[in-house]
Amino acid sequence: MRCIPLTPPHSLKDEMNGGPVFEMRDGPPRGYLTVPGDGGSQVEARLHKKQVVHYLCEKNTDGFFNIWLNLELLVPLVIDCWIDNMKLIYNNKTRTTSNPEGVETRIPGFGDTKSVEWLDPTQASAGAYFKDIAAALVNIGYERNVSIRGAPYDFRKAPNENGEYFIQLKVLIEETYTSNNKQPVVLVAHSMGALMSLHFLQLQSQRWKDQYVRALVTLSGPWGGSVKSLKVFAVGDNLGTYVLRESTLKDEQITCPSLAWLMPSSLFWRPAEVLVQTDKKNYTVQDFQAYLSALGNPNGWEMRKDVEKYSLNFSPPGVEVHCLHGQGVQTVDTLTYAAGKFPDGYPGFIYGDGDGTVNKRSLEGCLLWQGQQRQKIYHQTYPTLDHMGILRDDRVVAYITRLVSKLSG
Repeated sequence: MRCIPLTPPHSLKDEMNGGPVFEMRDGPPRGYLTVPGDGGSQVEARLHKKQVVHYLCEKNTDGFFNIWLNLELLVPLVIDCWIDNMKLIYNNKTRTTSNPEGVETRIPGFGDTKSVEWLDPTQASAGAYFKDIAAALVNIGYERNVSIRGAPYDFRKAPNENGEYFIQLKVLIEETYTSNNKQPVVLVAHSMGALMSLHFLQLQSQRWKDQYVRALVTLSGPWGGSVKSLKVFAVGDNLGTYVLRESTLKDEQITCPSLAWLMPSSLFWRPAEVLVQTDKKNYTVQDFQAYLSALGNPNGWEMRKDVEKYSLNFSPPGVEVHCLHGQGVQTVDTLTYAAGKFPDGYPGFIYGDGDGTVNKRSLEGCLLWQGQQRQKIYHQTYPTLDHMGILRDDRVVAYITRLVSKLSG
């Protein structure tokens, strides 16, 4: 499965180019359901803590409050409180994670669209997510919370801890199907949401999928993981802002099993390919235990063991797939450490092709299903389009609106 097939994928260029985006829909809209990616769901928290990391932090709250995305909490000093409330605690006996003592969390808005259109409930521009795509669908006759639905989940966790979510997702799809003239729904998933959708579809019978799911549209799907996850384990990620320090955010990020799930898959990287280069040892996909141990994060390896089976199951979803992603953006291929700098120093990077977050070979993973299922695989790339930009790119929005119009025609 490591080689991308040379057989060209089906193309919608002849079918979908030209004309206004709404011209093809002459029937009622079919259901459209969004599955967000890592960081793509709102999170609410309620506190009843005995101790806090410093005096600025609240111990108790009367009710639930928005903790993600809440820009007021992502500022120096206050962010220490946020990290202490958002991080997860791993238990290697139960093989599960939990919130810190005194912290309750919940994911609001399941079935609704607002919580996936806007990550910040105040609808500040920095929190816009599926906003542009939803607005375009409304313009061609779709209705929020009827024919457009959202399926947020706890993105900190991987499939092994999201079992209840997959049950609820199945019910939501069936409900949306029934509410929209019993037309199979279109699933649209961004980033890690593509992996969540794949796992969900792998769990369903083909008969169920044939009845309830018309197509899966994926935006920037990290099918084989991403080398960037290794960078996050080492030094963290600043979420694209210069105000926040990577090393500060790392304390929360490395506690999430979803990060371990997004590590490069051995189905996509060869055993001898160097992912992390140091003067003492080079690390490949076969050396994750040694790498995480060297970083002082043995729980990271335990979490990886829990979730690796999902990375190794790359059987096709059994539905029509529209695989959209950017390319031609510098993306981390290898971490390099100068002599004596590993593990505490800051690495250098060797870059390759991708969308700035996910490597090209991983983005193209959907091509591996060519010939493995009877349903078609459509593949569309966008030069210089990055991982998050795909959600607001006019070409991508037009592709989706034309597609759902065509499928409803």
